Amino acid sequence: MSITVVGSLAYDAVKTPFGQRERMLGGAATHFALAASFFDTVRPVGPVGGDFADADLEVLRTRGTVTDDVEVIADGKTFFWAGEYGWDLNSRETLDTQLNVFETFVPKLSPAAQACDVLFLANIQPELQAQILDAVDGPAFTALDSMNLWIDIARDALVGVIERVDCLILNDAELRQLTGKPNLVAAAREILGWGPTAVVAKQGEYGAALITAASFFALPAFPLETVVDPTGAGDTFAGGFVGSVAQHLAGGVTDEVLCRAMAYGTALASFNVEEFGTERVTRLTADEIHERVSALHGFGRFTLQTPVLTGDRS
Repeated sequence: MSITVVGSLAYDAVKTPFGQRERMLGGAATHFALAASFFDTVRPVGPVGGDFADADLEVLRTRGTVTDDVEVIADGKTFFWAGEYGWDLNSRETLDTQLNVFETFVPKLSPAAQACDVLFLANIQPELQAQILDAVDGPAFTALDSMNLWIDIARDALVGVIERVDCLILNDAELRQLTGKPNLVAAAREILGWGPTAVVAKQGEYGAALITAASFFALPAFPLETVVDPTGAGDTFAGGFVGSVAQHLAGGVTDEVLCRAMAYGTALASFNVEEFGTERVTRLTADEIHERVSALHGFGRFTLQTPVLTGDRS
């Protein structure tokens, strides 16, 4: 199996109450690939400038990620984002955005990237996402991320792309904005009617929820005493989720497969926030992930002794 991800490779400048980095590796495709590479071969597709360091390409290749589809524009500069987080890390202020080579990005997929078994469309213009869907050779599973900007200025195009994918991954506020439904489940049910078979609602420190036609499944975020930087956590979650699905494609994308994927996405996202940028996930091990997934599984265990309720009394 193989996974293609199309999205940004970037440099970030981040300040949180726990420190700061003036220039660190980032971007949706970067965070996704580092997480998904635990499960399968990943091919990130996206542009970088001549300022993109060889050492950062090596970080991408940490677990065998194939970087042949990373387009290096020698006379250009890499996409750059700067932001500052509030004391609780839930509020974020964007200080600077420089699209640079990403402004004129036209995806160019190699034959190997086109022949992927799984496709993840990271947060880019819906029109580009549609072009990529036209270019690939019928992957067995497709998932898509987006953001409030595209809901505001390109909703029709975004809905058209959502109708063509298997899974939509958005945060809960974006799901409500997209559908105009104030209730998360109602919003997800509407989107399922458009074509996807699964909707994942990212809920930050409260975890994530999975809604399919037959089921609802939710996991809390892994409880951490130390959270340093949430940048890229959503894309890391998506990498873990989609990567886990890819690993179990042979048996079909069942609700069981999706629920397991939720656990691995949650675990990987929890490691991402423990340090800045890609620092923690780069040196992460499979054993650490399995241990955290087992702990998540244990959180749901309890012994049920049926109480006598008021309505049961004669």
